[in-house]
Amino acid sequence: MNNTFQDVHGFARRDVTLANWRTAPFSRWAFHNVRDLVPTAEFRSLRPEPERALDSGARLDARLEQPLEGASTLRAYLEKAAADAFLVMRDGRVVLEHYAPHSGANARHIVFSISKSLTALLSGILEAEGVIDPDRPVSHYLPEARGGAYGDCSVRDVLDMRVSLDFEEAYLDPLSAFARYRRAMLWNPPQPGETPENLADFLLTLQKGPGPHGGPFAYASPNSDVLGLLIERVTGARFADLFETLLWQPMGARNDGYVTVDAIGTPRTAGGMCVTARDLARVGELLRTGGTVGGRQVVPERWIDDMTRNGDREAWRAGRNVALPDGRYRSQWYQTGEADGAYCAIGIHGQWLYVDPSTETVIVKLSSQDDPLGDETNHDIFTLFRTLSRMTL
Repeated sequence: MNNTFQDVHGFARRDVTLANWRTAPFSRWAFHNVRDLVPTAEFRSLRPEPERALDSGARLDARLEQPLEGASTLRAYLEKAAADAFLVMRDGRVVLEHYAPHSGANARHIVFSISKSLTALLSGILEAEGVIDPDRPVSHYLPEARGGAYGDCSVRDVLDMRVSLDFEEAYLDPLSAFARYRRAMLWNPPQPGETPENLADFLLTLQKGPGPHGGPFAYASPNSDVLGLLIERVTGARFADLFETLLWQPMGARNDGYVTVDAIGTPRTAGGMCVTARDLARVGELLRTGGTVGGRQVVPERWIDDMTRNGDREAWRAGRNVALPDGRYRSQWYQTGEADGAYCAIGIHGQWLYVDPSTETVIVKLSSQDDPLGDETNHDIFTLFRTLSRMTL
């Protein structure tokens, strides 16, 4: 008889619920199977044939046991980080790849706030087409935002996380506005007697903070969901369809992906995208090579230059960020501020897309860490990525 779900995972499928899917041990399965828990919208690849993981055999084992600065060995680091998938791409070629037993090259994984960075790429494409002007107020595109936090901020404030917003990113507080936010996106179970609200309704209730817009960097996920609303409004199209047509298929993704949606189909563009590690690495490689694939300009080179070179360092410092003291934030991407010009996209529970243009390296880590902020402020992870970027692999 075949092994049961419980034999394979150590718990029954019915044990995984909206109340616990982001906690261990359930997250190891749930982060690969979000669409079994939350409604989703799919974006399809042009070539959906299965990929084969790099078979390195003994050579991979030796690399995993090699001592590294910032970790005793790579294997020890990956185990500590609850890594489900890890790969290094060099000059467009996968040179190191490792998956946990429950994962694989074709396993889609939720990337949480890396979704913000992916959404910003779509925004950049639409900006180049003249559909979105980042200097215009959000209310120009979403008139219903007037009267709330987003009524008088610009799209650029949204992109650079410089919206003055009365909101706290309290991941673990069940009584916070953040928990209500997660119920609106269908990520948390409803409260008894609570009137259901959708994502847009929740976003429009948020109020402005005490300071002006355009001030210090102030990370807030609702900003990126507002960007998703704006994209759908100005184009009149579903976000998933736009993402598929303008980015995913032209980029050459090999697997379909999907994004979670609320009760009326609004996409969770701040954190609900689910893709494979290899396709995420292709996004990094696309940016590293100037946004062009097969002679076609997919992401505007001018937008990439702006994203990698600009961003207000003083706004970043004023935001009291622990990691990356010389960093910047521009268009939903983090700039490390290092001489190598490395930049990255980061998601809670240990999701990373790291690009080092100086060594033509792209690194992806997808994890199911129990602590949402397990390594987002960890200086050692940047040391590890820089070390791997410079190694002969």
